Amino acid sequence: MEPIKIKGTDDTPEIMLDAGNDVFEISGRSLPEDVTSFFEPVINWLDEYAENPKPKTEFVFKLTYFNTASSKVLLDILMKLEDISSSGKEVIVKWHYPEDDEDMKEAGEEYADIVDVEFDQLSY
Repeated sequence: MEPIKIKGTDDTPEIMLDAGNDVFEISGRSLPEDVTSFFEPVINWLDEYAENPKPKTEFVFKLTYFNTASSKVLLDILMKLEDISSSGKEVIVKWHYPEDDEDMKEAGEEYADIVDVEFDQLSY
């Protein structure tokens, strides 16, 4: 699979999806003008990855902010990870949040309650 590398901007997150090097990360701010088209390649890549996932997938989120539209896509991504997990593969979500950001911490807790995957909350 070809890796996806999207450079972050003030309004879009940096995205690194590289199965060959075990890198699965979304970081920065997510408030793209058109959330659907921005994340479409990510969703398609994850669909393809889910057909033949590695025995262990560690997916890292290091978001400092995301808007409501992005929150829905993030849930879609987490649901795809849950599908991989339910197929017998190990999936770990690492949810990083700024130590003083209660909203981002709570967002991680809410996602952890929704999806059935190992979910580690890590402050920095």
